[in-house]
Amino acid sequence: MELTAVRIDKPEDLNVILGQSHFIKTVEDLHEALVGISPHLRFGVAFCEASGPRLVRHSGNDDDLIELATKNAVAVGAGHSFIVFLHEGYPVNVLNAIRQVPEVCGIYCATANQVEVLIAETELGRGIVGVVDGTVPVGVETQDDQEDRRQLLRRIGYKL
Repeated sequence: MELTAVRIDKPEDLNVILGQSHFIKTVEDLHEALVGISPHLRFGVAFCEASGPRLVRHSGNDDDLIELATKNAVAVGAGHSFIVFLHEGYPVNVLNAIRQVPEVCGIYCATANQVEVLIAETELGRGIVGVVDGTVPVGVETQDDQEDRRQLLRRIGYKL
């Protein structure tokens, strides 16, 4: 077995969701789930088919994001994995819809951070072992930090 890390290539202003699914119709079902979230949400989806023709299937409503998702899916190359890039929307707004897609088995990460995907490769193929999402913490929040966090969530509309 060989372990490698594949860095997801993404601009800082985009969010990415990486997950695992189990069926070719994933790409269409993810598209349908995402398109109903918001008329402003721009997205690209790519899915690595694990059997049959073993193609990277792709969809979305933004050509650049579709291309980016496809490029990254090819780089990860793990069967039944999918990747979604979001613009004008955040993972917190779409994760429930993605989780409700019947073929979705799990989500590895949903983030705006830089991500490395840890890949195990065997004679059978490639699988995702996990992800590295962001950097190491530099401390523990103080009471001032807690208040800043509370105010931020209210300022951006996630808490009342």
